Amino acid sequence: MKYRIHHQTVYQYTEPVRRSVHELRLAPRSGPLQSVQDWQLSAPGNLTEARDGFGNIVHNFTMAGPARTIAITATGEVEVQGGAGQHGGHHAFVDQPDSGESRVSPLYFVSTTPLTQAPQGMRAFAAPYVAAGHDLPALLALAGGIADRVRYKANTTDVGTSAAQAFQLGSGVCQDQAQVMVAACRALGIPARYVSGYFYDPAATALASHAWADVCLDADRGLWCSIDVTHRCVTDARHVRLAVGRDYASAAPIRGILEGGAGETLDVDIAITPAA
Repeated sequence: MKYRIHHQTVYQYTEPVRRSVHELRLAPRSGPLQSVQDWQLSAPGNLTEARDGFGNIVHNFTMAGPARTIAITATGEVEVQGGAGQHGGHHAFVDQPDSGESRVSPLYFVSTTPLTQAPQGMRAFAAPYVAAGHDLPALLALAGGIADRVRYKANTTDVGTSAAQAFQLGSGVCQDQAQVMVAACRALGIPARYVSGYFYDPAATALASHAWADVCLDADRGLWCSIDVTHRCVTDARHVRLAVGRDYASAAPIRGILEGGAGETLDVDIAITPAA
């Protein structure tokens, strides 16, 4: 599948922003699951580009001077391969650094973060699913268990909600379900990482901005599988990857620090359409 994506984020303020520094992970990269055909970013400042230790494309810009509106737009075309390749009977993909690229080891994704700490109750909940090993059927069963335990319900959590809090609350959105999956795997010694991206479903536009989890099957080979907890499936031709990280905070599409800028309101518009 090939998609045309238009993603606009507009921040408005009742009190002007005097100065701001922004970090964007809004540019997908080509890899084993997708090919980026075209992509442009626009923002109110000069964009600089780099790669972080996870392999993400990161843009930064600084805005000086009073502003009541900050608009950031990403537009492009991405072809999704339709699912991961077959490796050893698994729907899996090899994610190794490109030649000359420096990237953290998959084992780095065993360590926890404040957003992905797993209390004993979460560990006890997850352990039976992978007691015989963390092959794909076991991981999909765990994802299904998490989707039942943390029911999808909008407006019950926010970007600062931790996996432990969502697990205790029993509800959340895709971000929370993905972080619980990541936290549960790490608590059992399985490398896992958070993925931000897009999901195409014309009947579920609220999920256009989406999140799921990568779980490492073989750290030596860089072999991963990508699981959408919300839809209880391996990612497929509906999923477009933006960035990976240890949690939401390190894979967030937009992060910023402001001076001034009281009374913020946010408007996000995402349109995903199949391309010829």
